[in-house]
Amino acid sequence: MSKTIEITDSNFDEILNSDKPVLVDFWAEWCGPCKMIGPVVEELAGEYEGKAVIGKMNVDENPNVPVKFGIRSIPTLLVFKGGEIVDKQVGAVPKGVLAQKLDAQLA
Repeated sequence: MSKTIEITDSNFDEILNSDKPVLVDFWAEWCGPCKMIGPVVEELAGEYEGKAVIGKMNVDENPNVPVKFGIRSIPTLLVFKGGEIVDKQVGAVPKGVLAQKLDAQLA
């Protein structure tokens, strides 16, 4: 079962109001690198359950939020804390890179 949250234009602000760090994976069905990083994001969601909020936003189905944050390349992963962007990763990267970004916000 998926531990990631499906993030949409309508629930984005509510999810961002979390008191935990929030990792948002901006992706699309047709994107090859997105498919590569998808399982990594799922694993992180399980490992950081209760410590961070990890979700995925389909940019084709939810155009407003990606435009607001200037998402031009996918996958783009943004880390938010207190509603503000604190870290950004564009492109598929190893799991350890994303874990480090989350750990930095938990410290």
